[in-house]
Amino acid sequence: MNNNIFERHELKFLINEWQRRFLEEALRERIVPDPHGESTVCNVYYDTPDFRLIRTSLEKPVYKEKLRLRSYGPVLPDEPVFLELKKKYRGIVYKRRISVTEQEAVDFLNGAAPLPEESQIGREIDYFVQFYQDLGPAMYLSYDRAAFFSREDPDLRVTFDKKIRWRTEDLRLSEKPGGASILAPGQSLMEIKAADAIPLWLVDLLNEGRIRQISFSKYGRAYMSMLEETYKESRGVLFA
Repeated sequence: MNNNIFERHELKFLINEWQRRFLEEALRERIVPDPHGESTVCNVYYDTPDFRLIRTSLEKPVYKEKLRLRSYGPVLPDEPVFLELKKKYRGIVYKRRISVTEQEAVDFLNGAAPLPEESQIGREIDYFVQFYQDLGPAMYLSYDRAAFFSREDPDLRVTFDKKIRWRTEDLRLSEKPGGASILAPGQSLMEIKAADAIPLWLVDLLNEGRIRQISFSKYGRAYMSMLEETYKESRGVLFA
């Protein structure tokens, strides 16, 4: 499987501390840590000045797309990051990504330089950037992730994300993670990622733990939190 091309189902579940402990214990013999293991995933989402991409996504269209930079922990400008184009069509997630240095990615996205190497994925990303024209860094989003894959099926992955934080300042992956939280204390976002339907034994575990699938976008939830903060600040000014 090409590690830079993904096509899969992604199911999301918001779980409490008890449910997470229950699942980690129940899955102990079936899953193993993936190469990244436990890490802090850092992202900078690119969007238009009026947040066109995430506003469209929140309307739940049949097709939606996002562009982001990703690293595992903060990086130096000359260290590699992933430049990712993520699309979703009829419940299937398609992700394309290339590895470039943080500075090369920023220069490309700012229109200061082309991508350092020619590739099909690079051309797809370049077309996306040219289509929207006025893209810029819109939000920094990070979280602590524990990632695993199935012993029997490497395409089946389970991740647990906690401390999901966002901000609209210091929008570089070379900056330290941090920001406002979008989860309640003790909550984790679990994601199950599979090429096909999830196995019956996993469905049974979810039922036993009373764990239900939800619709959840980290960037979308952070955007809504940003709007709420803006509204509160505007009311504070109005009634001051």
